[in-house]
Amino acid sequence: MTDPDNLASKPVEDRMPEELSLAGDFPKVTHEQWEDAVLKVLNRGRPEGKELNIEQGMKRLEPTTVDGIQIEPMYRRQDASEKLGAPGVPPFTRGTTVRDGSMDAWDVRALHEDPDVEFTKKAVIADLERGVTSLWLRVGADAINPEDIAGDLKDVLLDLAKVEVSSRDDQEAAAEALLKVYADSKIEPDKLSFNLGLDPIGFAALNGGTPDLSGMGEWVRKIEKYKNSRAFVVDATIYHNAGAGDVHELAWAIATGVEYVRALMEQGLTAEQAFDAINFRVSATHDQFLTICRLRALRTLWNRVGEVFEVPAAKRGARQEAVTSWRELTRDDPYVNILRGTISTFGAAVGGAEAVTTLPFDAAIGLPKSDFSRRIARNTGIILAEESNIGRANDPAGGSFYVEALTKKLEEAAWVEFQAVEAAGGMAAAVTGDHVRTELDKLNAERAKRLATRKQPITAVSEFPLLDAKTVETKPYPETAERNGLEWRRDAEIFEALVDRSATCSERPKVFLACLGTRRDFGPREGFSAPVWHIAGMETPECEGGTTEEVVKAFKESGAEVADLCSNAKTYAAQGLEVAKALKEAGAKLVYLSGAFKEFGDDAAEAEKVVDGRIYLGMDVVDVLTTTLDTLGVAK
Repeated sequence: MTDPDNLASKPVEDRMPEELSLAGDFPKVTHEQWEDAVLKVLNRGRPEGKELNIEQGMKRLEPTTVDGIQIEPMYRRQDASEKLGAPGVPPFTRGTTVRDGSMDAWDVRALHEDPDVEFTKKAVIADLERGVTSLWLRVGADAINPEDIAGDLKDVLLDLAKVEVSSRDDQEAAAEALLKVYADSKIEPDKLSFNLGLDPIGFAALNGGTPDLSGMGEWVRKIEKYKNSRAFVVDATIYHNAGAGDVHELAWAIATGVEYVRALMEQGLTAEQAFDAINFRVSATHDQFLTICRLRALRTLWNRVGEVFEVPAAKRGARQEAVTSWRELTRDDPYVNILRGTISTFGAAVGGAEAVTTLPFDAAIGLPKSDFSRRIARNTGIILAEESNIGRANDPAGGSFYVEALTKKLEEAAWVEFQAVEAAGGMAAAVTGDHVRTELDKLNAERAKRLATRKQPITAVSEFPLLDAKTVETKPYPETAERNGLEWRRDAEIFEALVDRSATCSERPKVFLACLGTRRDFGPREGFSAPVWHIAGMETPECEGGTTEEVVKAFKESGAEVADLCSNAKTYAAQGLEVAKALKEAGAKLVYLSGAFKEFGDDAAEAEKVVDGRIYLGMDVVDVLTTTLDTLGVAK
């Protein structure tokens, strides 16, 4: 190839260096120089003598996940494995299925759970005609009736679309109904692909009781002629929705799989046949890197299990179907769920999932009433595959020092938890005993603290909430019988409960922002504090500067009974205490301070006696908002 603007020039190939180094023209930077630069930023504005040392500085840049995985501020070559391996071969870290460059590298799998037969039948065809490649039918008293599966799939070309069922109340009825559809299809068995969705340990985790593994071998024999189909799904999303973090979801998935292999071998199958019968259903969260690494780690650990069971190397790869996190969905301002779903789907695809289900963005509210949210859900995966071309590369995150190191950390931590489950007698015993519940209680308690302090923020809920955000009209979910197993909860529920309390009032509760001084003085604090009150659906009328008398007058006219001082240290020292006292005398039941008491200067000690609480980064917003609503007499 030659330069079109200079045809006499040498070919480009002759002018290319043998080794391309993008940083070659820059001086090499040492790790110590990087640390010095970091400390310079962290110590900016700190008083002399109170600067952070490197250990203190690094600690501030090393967050941990809810289950204790430490994230480093920077990863280097020595943090990653020397050998990357390859997709499609042990240990399968880089993928079970080798992608050949096609756009449809994973199944775009649509979830259907509406009991209305005509609605679901139309929705199924709409999905398949518009790019979905496989179907997931949730069957049960609160979803699709087992007897209606045949009708829902009446117009589906079963040899072209994979179908999977699941059930929270009668897995065997769902499996039998789906199997009958395929048996009646008259299509050659080796051209069909389905999954019966049986997960006895997961069923017991949801409903209570003791897992019954006694009939597992018989189910494998029932579908023996269907060479491309499987009977079982280890559903790790059950534990995710109950509060499990990445480590426990991973460990419990592996532990369940091991239990199933043992049961199937006891019932006359080989370890190879057992591996061929099992898929994994895993969550995909808005943390794309943890999702990517967890999927990679699951394959590595399942390969290790296969080694112990002496499964042939080619059969040890785990097949995963990822589902965007239900626990992370929000009821309020639901359109933001589209962003969560997109990031989660991306993470699952890059992580090498064989199938990805993107939940409708209104799934926290109810069943889709039209095709809109279903269309957004299916198009998320289709666009990522066909326009972003994610599926054309095998393990595109592989080789990243961060991804390789984080994958290894998850493997090691999950293996420790897996061994704890084994010591407790296996996953069935861990579910029926105290182990799983005890671990979930600890994880949920830690997550609750992080949510309340916004160390784990929720966009549009605990951060950047929008009063009067648009919602979506849906159909209500059918009523369900009470279950005695693990309780599912969404992260946003604690904040939604505060909004619901405010909604019981004929007018929104109000917190008056007493903005003192000029906008330059109060602007930053006003911008920080107003959204705190909006979290609970409370209005924030305000004044902009003025004398103490003018501030009090504006407070009375606002109709609020709670006030929040917003300004800077200079203005607090000059006017803060006087305004706080005046607001109390004017009837304020609570007066809050956006900032620190020390900003009042000589009046700091007295201000602490007058002001009822502070608004600051890291505060427990749930506690402050609950206290405020209680003080205002808002119904619980």
